[in-house]
Amino acid sequence: MPRDHRPAKCVRVLLAEDRRTAHGALAHLLGMEPDIEVVAQVGQGDMIVDAALVARPDVALLDVELPGLSGLDAAALLRTEVPDCRVLILTTSGRSGYLRRATEAGAAGFLVKDGPVAELAGAIRRVLTGETVIDPALAAAAERERDALNTAVDSATVADLAE
Repeated sequence: MPRDHRPAKCVRVLLAEDRRTAHGALAHLLGMEPDIEVVAQVGQGDMIVDAALVARPDVALLDVELPGLSGLDAAALLRTEVPDCRVLILTTSGRSGYLRRATEAGAAGFLVKDGPVAELAGAIRRVLTGETVIDPALAAAAERERDALNTAVDSATVADLAE
């Protein structure tokens, strides 16, 4: 019988992703980390809170766009219903307003979902120490958006906005 060499205290992870292949592969890859255990997987946002109440994850990895309820809305509910669970929002792009909404919902991190699994595993560990983890490319996109909005308020020309 194979022996499980995981440490006594594994990080318990809930994974919410609507693409079955993606969440199956991600769960498998995260499960290869010696200190991470995927304890629940759901494919719809409206299943997240119930799954978290049963599985009691330390961290929830939520796709930003899920059927039933968005990952952002689910993050806000988790903050109330399962306050000890830290939330990492996963996205394929830094669409307008996502980072701000994730922060307002209480998410501890905002990452691109196609990044290296080692970086995701590191982010899972870091949010448990109280850190906020934001993918640098997503942070830069949010900063550019904020700068453009500030320029729009301060100027009246399209040329100024294009700079």
